[in-house]
Amino acid sequence: MKLTPMGDNILLEKEDGQETTKSGIILTGNTTNYKYADVIAVGPGLFTMTGDKIPMTVNVGDQVLLHSRLLKGDNEVEIEGKKYLIVRESELTMVSRN
Repeated sequence: MKLTPMGDNILLEKEDGQETTKSGIILTGNTTNYKYADVIAVGPGLFTMTGDKIPMTVNVGDQVLLHSRLLKGDNEVEIEGKKYLIVRESELTMVSRN
């Protein structure tokens, strides 16, 4: 199934890496308010009231930083047995281009 986000929505796959200290201790708690995710799909963008297109600034394959409050499950979706997040572009904090 091929799904495309609408408007300025972005489909993300969150990174579930374990965080470890320099001495090798695995941290299980939430140690930071921000988490990384990979961009899987991007909507076409938005249009102004006059019809001008506002293009998206992130692309498929980018890595983004988002606040951990967006990872609480309210915007989680399961597609073909795999869990993803759907967020609006304005909710992203930073982007890293590959």
